Amino acid sequence: MGRKNFLFHDTVKGATASAIVYTLAETAKVNGLNIRLYLETVMTKMLDYKNEPESILEDLMPWSEMMPETCSLNKHSEI
Repeated sequence: MGRKNFLFHDTVKGATASAIVYTLAETAKVNGLNIRLYLETVMTKMLDYKNEPESILEDLMPWSEMMPETCSLNKHSEI
């Protein structure tokens, strides 16, 4: 997935951030979610969880019960 994209990581923080996004994308794919829609949902909802305890972030994981309802590949196959 990375190939030459990894050449553009100037910092350790940048490489770490990319690794997190790639991991979320691949996990979403394995869980049968629309990757674009899943990442869009996570980025949008994370703003609402800013001051919440970390345990609430479990709702945003690809395997949570909430995600197939929102981001199922079967529901949104035309996207």
